[in-house]
Amino acid sequence: MARRRRNSAADDWIDLVALMPWWAGLGLAVVSFLVLRSLANTPLPSVVPGQGASHLVTGTLWRGMALAGQYIVPLVCVIGAIVSAIRRRHRATLADTVSQSTAADALDHMSWREFELLVGEGFRRRGYAVKETGGGGADGGVDLVLTQGGEKFLVQCKQWKSFKVGVSTVRELYGVMAAHGAAGGFVVTSGRFTADATAFAKGRNVHLIDGPDLLQLLREGRSQAQPVAADPVPSQPFPQSQAMPPKAAPTMAETPSCPQCGKSMVQRVARRGASAGKGFWGCSDFAQGCRGTREIRGF
Repeated sequence: MARRRRNSAADDWIDLVALMPWWAGLGLAVVSFLVLRSLANTPLPSVVPGQGASHLVTGTLWRGMALAGQYIVPLVCVIGAIVSAIRRRHRATLADTVSQSTAADALDHMSWREFELLVGEGFRRRGYAVKETGGGGADGGVDLVLTQGGEKFLVQCKQWKSFKVGVSTVRELYGVMAAHGAAGGFVVTSGRFTADATAFAKGRNVHLIDGPDLLQLLREGRSQAQPVAADPVPSQPFPQSQAMPPKAAPTMAETPSCPQCGKSMVQRVARRGASAGKGFWGCSDFAQGCRGTREIRGF
């Protein structure tokens, strides 16, 4: 997907701050103002007879930069915080509108940017922390980086209406996952996937989400965000229909306990070594340091 060019360094800083929560941007504005104001009010060093004036020139330069920066930098941070708040509201409104729509083409009449925001909001509602990378460049076309439970997941968004996503896209993401040590990945499209793409993803920790699955992701995330009277269903790390290949999906009774700490285990996929791409049981307390594993029989 083509990305617009930045006009200036200020645009880059605003976009960087906008990636943070709006309150973090405001906090950064306050901190930067206090630090730069303190530097701006620092007395200039005196000239010592017999020594050069280089330290005086350096001190004057830094003080001048701080005098201007004490207003410019906080202003940029405030603008970034406002952009963050606007984007957050836009994402929420967009996700609510699409998830409530009954039209079959609810995903077809939006720009690539709106589609990317929609996908990110869907994963946020499933408990992920989402970072927008902008796609393209050295990251192999990854649009979103997700984190949950100390693990990283990569997402490619393909808002293709007229043709299916092929195996080359899925293979590319799988290679980037290995290069970046990601625990899993998602290819999300408003359309469909080819049979070759589906076959390649099967048995690997790459999850293909087409238009209907994306709508399900948004609707499930929306229902989880609302209070419910019954006991809530624990959020799964992946959409239910894409959680694992069918033959590897266990029942609760089949879920083993960790041999080291006794806690329940979850299915994972090895990322490196001789077992790369194969499934195994890993301790659910992995993020806190437990490395207990068990073999998945028949995987």
